[in-house]
Amino acid sequence: MFNKLSLKIGMLFFVFILIIEILVYFILYTTIANERIEEVMDSLLARANTHSAILENNFNSSTMEHVAIMESESEYAVIITDEDGNVLINSDPIEKEMLDIIEHTDYEEIPSGGKVLEQRWTERQYIAADSPININGDHHGHVIMFANTNIVKNMVNHLSDQFVWIGITTVILTIITVFFLSRFITIPLMKMKQATEQLSKGKTKVSLHTDRKDELGELASTIMKLSNDLERLKKDRNEFLASVSHELRTPLTYIKGYADIINKQDISIHERKEYLDIIREETNQLTVLIRNLFELAKMDENRFIINRRKVELRKLIQTVEELIRPGLEERNIRFSVICPENIIANIDPERIQQVLLNILDNAIKHTSPGETISIRVIQNEMEIKITIEDEGEGIPKEDLPYLFDRLYRVEKSRSRESGGTGLGLAIAKEIIESHEGRIEIQSKIGKGTSVNIFLKR
Repeated sequence: MFNKLSLKIGMLFFVFILIIEILVYFILYTTIANERIEEVMDSLLARANTHSAILENNFNSSTMEHVAIMESESEYAVIITDEDGNVLINSDPIEKEMLDIIEHTDYEEIPSGGKVLEQRWTERQYIAADSPININGDHHGHVIMFANTNIVKNMVNHLSDQFVWIGITTVILTIITVFFLSRFITIPLMKMKQATEQLSKGKTKVSLHTDRKDELGELASTIMKLSNDLERLKKDRNEFLASVSHELRTPLTYIKGYADIINKQDISIHERKEYLDIIREETNQLTVLIRNLFELAKMDENRFIINRRKVELRKLIQTVEELIRPGLEERNIRFSVICPENIIANIDPERIQQVLLNILDNAIKHTSPGETISIRVIQNEMEIKITIEDEGEGIPKEDLPYLFDRLYRVEKSRSRESGGTGLGLAIAKEIIESHEGRIEIQSKIGKGTSVNIFLKR
């Protein structure tokens, strides 16, 4: 249970939000509590100032008694003293703490607007404020107001209770919000987990919502792409096994069949030679297929070696032209080469020759008699570009992205004469990329195909 991602995300959110809430509530509580306490202090001082203002107009015993009687009915206590601090009248019994405040007050330092004498409400029983009585500039006495600190404590406790209930409510709402938020985030992840489990079990058909525009949407799209790639890989693998099985079975059947015929005593020397030629041709076909499979295996195991050296591309293309000349003449295809003699490339000539032969072999197979195949080589400061163009039948647009995929065949049902096993272009791409280059194909149906090879200078 504790290993669930939704729980981990929820706990993480909850802890961070709780810390923020505690900090915010502490600051808010402290600010409000201090403001309320200041209001009580200011109210006490204002009450003392009101009484002193009345006494400044009528500083006599009857007025003082009236003030004392009025405060005796309130939650406050008032003590009126003369200018030296001697008590003249009081509304409530004078307690020891009140007397200490009166005796330890320096009345000469009290400003005309009054002063709070005691505000330590957490330590004392009373808070006090003093307002002097000044008549025509002469100092006649003081009005000292007292308030029990329980007033402040009750107010603070009430405020604390409110904040506790607000805090509990906030925590509950936070838990509910975090729960739904974590579920909202993790539900797509759980679906992706289920999808990947299906992929691991070989079920390549999965369905995920990819409409989201965030990272989860991108992840879902990636998994769907992986699913499609695995589905296509599975299909390609089955096609490859069927293709290789056919390609292996056909020459082996020919070899076995014609070998059995040769063993017969009643065939002529001419027929024996003809059958031996067929066996040799099928053996060559089998050798090429097996060599391609081994080369792909080496590439997968990073045992594919590139032996670079400086090569004049013009001479390399001439060698390739000599190798394909019989095929060109047999199909009556024109061949054109445009390559300056001063272009030198740091390449493995045997591997690049293999690439050119693979591409040209495809071009010859799919170019009609009388058409032209051309090679054009140009260079700039950064790279060398080799372009091979034909005027053949072209390749469908939907097949172009997959041409370099291993085992991919444009014509799934083509004969052995018109197509290979889908390994040639895959090998060509690996060779070019091993040279730190790139290869691209452009084609239009009925217009022909152009293959561009880019090599670093």
